[in-house]
Amino acid sequence: MHEQVRTNEERVLLVGCHTDEHTEEHFSYSMEELKSLTITAEGIPVSEVVQKRKKIDPATYIGKGKVEEIATIVSEKEIDVVIFNDELTASQVRNLSSFLEVRIIDRTQLILDIFSKRAFSKEGKLQVELAQLNYLLPRLMGKGTALSRLGGGIGTRGPGETKLETDRRHIRKRMDEIRAQLQSVVKHRKRYRDRRKRNNMLQIALVGYTNAGKSTILNRLTRAETLEENQLFATLDPTTRKLKLPNGLTTLLTDTVGFIQDLPTTLIAAFSSTLEEVREADLILHVVDASNENHFEHERTVLDLLEELEVSSVPIVTVYNKRDQISQDFIPTVGDDSILLSAYDQQDLQRLSERIEQVLKQQMMFYRAFIPISEGQLLSRCKSETLLQQQVWHEELDAYEYSGYVHPSLAIANELTNKPMSAIKKEK
Repeated sequence: MHEQVRTNEERVLLVGCHTDEHTEEHFSYSMEELKSLTITAEGIPVSEVVQKRKKIDPATYIGKGKVEEIATIVSEKEIDVVIFNDELTASQVRNLSSFLEVRIIDRTQLILDIFSKRAFSKEGKLQVELAQLNYLLPRLMGKGTALSRLGGGIGTRGPGETKLETDRRHIRKRMDEIRAQLQSVVKHRKRYRDRRKRNNMLQIALVGYTNAGKSTILNRLTRAETLEENQLFATLDPTTRKLKLPNGLTTLLTDTVGFIQDLPTTLIAAFSSTLEEVREADLILHVVDASNENHFEHERTVLDLLEELEVSSVPIVTVYNKRDQISQDFIPTVGDDSILLSAYDQQDLQRLSERIEQVLKQQMMFYRAFIPISEGQLLSRCKSETLLQQQVWHEELDAYEYSGYVHPSLAIANELTNKPMSAIKKEK
């Protein structure tokens, strides 16, 4: 048990239950992550209480003896909030509230609280509100006055809880409204993606555990200005920027919301429209914080979530980031389909761009086309929409011979297949 003291912020007691379901290592990391989440939510982790049990107590999460110990710590250390490392049931919250006269929230509520602070777009705010309502609705029964938490603080941001208490039908109606609005967002995104395809843009998605460095890589590769912070869930709303590869091919690079261990299913469902960007990608860059001692667990969490999203057919390149901070005994989990780099090293970023080009090339088909000089627009598009390998000027044809690789899903692929030498001679 350790203590950390600051001022003007809420003092938090962290509580975890280590069951036989998880290893000691998994549980320890989970508690460390809970501490990081608390700091991100602007709380002060003052102390923690852990208990080892075969299974979680259905009534109070931990044993009654530990609940009494928590009550003592709350009083002695002037605790404002007690945060539990798992999702609590309505009855557990009710029973714990009868013993503890402080605010009680769980891991899911804490993540939702951080998300509510980080959502800036209308879509992001709607997704967070839907997840919060999904979480709160089954917990309305019998919570009584415990639900009416007026004032600021961790776990109180988002939809007004007094309204939730008075009319459950209003909540369901609001949830239906949000789903309808998000459905229109999904349709809009699909139209936008289709238009990008028609405009000959290949799409690359950055995915990874929260705080792995996705936003930093996006910014350095594309010179964008998305938020970079050494905090969990620094980026919530997806950002898309143009990325020009070494050979001239222009693609779109999208930064997505970070994943986390034990991410609540309500959050995965709520953010499905955002995660559609991953499903529709031509290539996924899986960014891993190689300096984190739990990087293997992070990789596994992200890959499991990608499996849930059914994106197994999309090529994945694992990007081990923070090369400058790794330990000497670091061993990549993925061999051939990975690259080790630092997002702040320009040469490393150049290698990453080249690797992206190599992987995309494997999905492309070879083309050889003769394009008259009069078709200047098509000549220009070949340089930005294909991997142009060679260009030869044929004076007798008054045309260029272009050869390279083009993605079969792009509209320009059809245009290039109709440009053999015989067609040019016929025109002349």
